[in-house]
Amino acid sequence: MQNLAPLNLAAVDAMHVLPLGIAFALGFVARLAGLPPLMGFLAAGFALGALGMQNSPLLHEIADLGVTLLLFTIGLKLHIKDLVAPVVWLTAGVHMMVTVAVVALVTGALALLGLGLFADITISSALLIGFALSFSSTVFAVKVFEARGEMGAIHGRVAIGLLIVQDIFAVVFIAISAGTVPSVWALMLVGLIPLRPLLLLILEKVGHGELLILMGWILPLAGAALFESVGIKADLGALVLGILLAGHPKTNELAKALLNFKDLFLIGFFLSIGLSGEISWTTLGTALLLVGLILPIKTALYFVLMTRQRMRSRSATLASLGLTNFSEFGLIVGAVGVSHAWLHPDWLSVIALGLAISFLVASPLNGISKQLYARWRHPLHKFQSRSRLPGDEMIRAGKAKVVVFGMGRVGTGAYDHLRARWGDVVLGIDINEDYVARHRQAGRNVAHGDATDADFWARAERSGHVKLALLAFSDHKSNMAVARLLREQQFDLELASVAHYPDHERALREAGVHAVFNFYASAGESFAEHVVENFGDMINEEQAATTQAG
Repeated sequence: MQNLAPLNLAAVDAMHVLPLGIAFALGFVARLAGLPPLMGFLAAGFALGALGMQNSPLLHEIADLGVTLLLFTIGLKLHIKDLVAPVVWLTAGVHMMVTVAVVALVTGALALLGLGLFADITISSALLIGFALSFSSTVFAVKVFEARGEMGAIHGRVAIGLLIVQDIFAVVFIAISAGTVPSVWALMLVGLIPLRPLLLLILEKVGHGELLILMGWILPLAGAALFESVGIKADLGALVLGILLAGHPKTNELAKALLNFKDLFLIGFFLSIGLSGEISWTTLGTALLLVGLILPIKTALYFVLMTRQRMRSRSATLASLGLTNFSEFGLIVGAVGVSHAWLHPDWLSVIALGLAISFLVASPLNGISKQLYARWRHPLHKFQSRSRLPGDEMIRAGKAKVVVFGMGRVGTGAYDHLRARWGDVVLGIDINEDYVARHRQAGRNVAHGDATDADFWARAERSGHVKLALLAFSDHKSNMAVARLLREQQFDLELASVAHYPDHERALREAGVHAVFNFYASAGESFAEHVVENFGDMINEEQAATTQAG
């Protein structure tokens, strides 16, 4: 790590500002085009490379820090049961073996044709390329699912669990290829488990300010340093420390406190991807060929394996599209291959370009993933099994007259208030299984379900009991999606929704929402009403006394 020194503002010239400026400009253009900003960051990396800029140790450190924080926040939301489920480890294992075999066959066939870089491919190098391309990107998938508020959904949890299993495969490969094994002191890491109660106690006592943020920085960095010191990949240490805190009610607050830091440092990751590949016609053509041949096979294989493990076709589709990419671990595997002379150095550029191109392909696909499924859901249904994976079943409203979608703080407050006034005719629905379990323990009638799922509404029981739906999701896109689906499916319901900004409020009204509560604009009015409800009698008595005295 570089020595710390006072910042010399006079030394901050255009060449220091240029990378951030280009990243912002192209990220902004991508956003205006309706694409994820990460596409702009990738394009910025290529643009900077064309201007002669190269990857620097500082950029690598920034990127590594972003990935470390990312894995820690993943761990905060992960449960061991998600990793040991057959739909996770079996899908990951079979997918990797089949992908390696397919890529080896494809590259072997192209080698027989003597095509470009494939001409000198051997069986071992073909298998290594297949292994490098079998991974999917954890960073990309998390960004996609977080942007849509789907980290707690069944498809989000299965995809992330599968990616972690893949990462473990990569760590084992790197250790074996380096001819090293973890230190005997690595056995002492099991001693972290008894520390969980202490860590949770500290988490409860740190409050909600700067100490919480500082704890969120110390734990992943300490975990990374600890694991690296005993010969295990550092990123796994951040993940494990996050898992130790998982399940505590305050972990969501901790993850949100780190969100902006994580996103900022991950810009360095996407810039470094764009800077990693030296573009030539040969490497670019090879990368495009591999993306065109391998990526569709990877996606289809994910979908088939997941549906065979009893996932619904919709869940399997959204998970598979989130995994439609190559991984940064492929670069690491490729670098190991080049260092051992198992691969020609040009293949590292091919893998880097293939990774970037796969991101460029997958970003718009994931942006319209739900529309794609809605269009093709009937043929995709043929792949579903009759039984359902636990947590992926359809649900019915029963005799509920009011349904609250999104049981976060706002939704929970609305649920409690309405049930106190109208009785047990209120049903809560949330995509996050942890939330559902906590609400049920607290005595609330809450079901697990994804209201943004077209199948959810297409198969919902139209008993006529439900008269009112409250859209209380924290993100505007989910509220809009449910409002549109309700209208498309022609449900005769009154709709109410929360909004945070005036443009969101207008969009919801245009989508058919009858009552929109602007969370920020109406907060003062609601607070005043609460004060009147609690202290109105006191003020009225004071006014009456003043009038009589007058």
